[in-house]
Amino acid sequence: MPTSSRIGALLAALCVGIPVTAVAALPMGPTDSRTAALVHNFWQLVSDVSTLALTPKQAQQPSPTPQAIAPAPEGSAPVNLGDLSKPQDLEAKLRAALRPTDGTTRVTVTDGIARLGAFTIGTDQQMRGHLLVVRGDADVYGHLQGNLVTVDGDVFVHDGGVVVGDILALGGEVRHGEKAEIGGEVRQLRTTTVLAPVTPPAEPPAPSALETVFRRGAGVVGVFLTLCVLGFGLVMFGRPNLEVVSDTVSHSFGRSFITGLLGQILLLPTFGMLVVGLILSVAGILLLPFAVAVYVLLVVVGVVGGYFAVAHAMGETYVRRRMALGAIVGSPNSYRYLLIGLGALAACWLAWAAFGWVPVAGNLIRGVAFLVTWLLGTAGFGAALLSRAGIRENFAGRLLPPEALTDEYLWATPQYGVQAARRPGSRTPTRGL
Repeated sequence: MPTSSRIGALLAALCVGIPVTAVAALPMGPTDSRTAALVHNFWQLVSDVSTLALTPKQAQQPSPTPQAIAPAPEGSAPVNLGDLSKPQDLEAKLRAALRPTDGTTRVTVTDGIARLGAFTIGTDQQMRGHLLVVRGDADVYGHLQGNLVTVDGDVFVHDGGVVVGDILALGGEVRHGEKAEIGGEVRQLRTTTVLAPVTPPAEPPAPSALETVFRRGAGVVGVFLTLCVLGFGLVMFGRPNLEVVSDTVSHSFGRSFITGLLGQILLLPTFGMLVVGLILSVAGILLLPFAVAVYVLLVVVGVVGGYFAVAHAMGETYVRRRMALGAIVGSPNSYRYLLIGLGALAACWLAWAAFGWVPVAGNLIRGVAFLVTWLLGTAGFGAALLSRAGIRENFAGRLLPPEALTDEYLWATPQYGVQAARRPGSRTPTRGL
C-alpha cells in the first residue's frame, strides 16, 4: 500500500474510531512502521488523559464485589440511622464502626441492613428498615421504607422509585428522576473521612542528651528557687519554731527518723479513724469537710516544715564548722543556713540532671537522690512531731531554759560552797527525754 494511502487510512481510523490494532493489521511498507508507532503513542497519551479524568473515587480503588456486611461482634455499639439531621455526628459514628478489625469490616445497623458495594432495589422490591451502602452506588427503582445512607457512593432514585425516609450521601451525590418520590430530606457531603485509613500519630523525636540535661536542670533550679522563697518566709514569720525543730534534728536524728517513719505509716489509719469518728456523731458530719482540710494542711505543713528544718540544720552545721576552723563568715544567720542546706539537697538532683541520660548511672543517681530526699524528709517530719512543730524543746538539746539567762538565776548561783537558792521555774530540761 502506498504511503499516502496508509496515512489516509490512519486518519480515517482516528476520525471514525476504528481500533488502532485493526489499522496496524494492514500490510505496511518500509515507512509504515514509524507511522504506526506514532499513532500508538498518540492513543497511549489519550488513554493516560482519560485515566486522569476519572473521579477521585474511581481512581483511588476499584469497586468491591457487592455483598452483605456481617454484623459486628457482641459488645460493639450498633449504628442507628434513624436520625440523619446531624451528618457530622453520624460520620464520626460510622468512622468508628466501619474501622476494619482483623482485616474485615463489620457493622450492625439498628432496624436495618448494611451492604458493601453497589446495591439495587428493583421495581418489584419493597424493603423495610434503614439501608447503609458502603463503597458503592445505591439505585432505587422500587420502594424503601426507611432512611438511606451511602458512604463513598452516589444515590440514584429513578422514576417510580420511592424512599420514605431521609437520604444522606457521605462522599457522593444524590440524584433523582422527575417522577421519583422522597419523603424526607436530602443531604450530601462531598468529602468524608469515614473510610480514611487510621494513621497513628507521629511520635516526636527523642530529645538529645543536651536538651534533656537543660530541661531537667531548669526543673531542679525552679524547685530550688520556690523552696527558697517559702523557706525565707518561714524564717521571717516563724524562726523560733524552725530553730527548735532544726535543733531536734541535730541532736536526735535517729529518734526523729523513727518517729517520722511511724508517722508516715499511721497517716492513713489516723485519717480513717478521724473520718469514721466524725461520721458516727451528728455534729461531726457537719465538721467533716473542715476536719479533712485541717488534717491535710497539718500534714503538708509538717512535711514541708520538717524538710526546711533539715536544710537549716545542715547549713548551720556547715557554717559552724567553718567558723571553728577559723574561717570568717559574714553573717551567720538562719537565711544563710537555709540557703546552704537547700543548695546541698538540690546538688543531688543536679547530679541526676547532668548525668541522668547515662543508661545505668542515671538510674543509680536518681535512686540515690530520691533515697536521700526521703530519708531527710522523714527525719524532718519526725522532728516536727517530736517538737510539736517547734513548741516542745525537750529533744532540741537545749540544757539551759530561757529563765536561766535572767539576773535572778545568776544571783542564785552558788559561790564558794554557798548553797544555791531555789531557781525560778519548775521545768527541768534533760537531754534526750
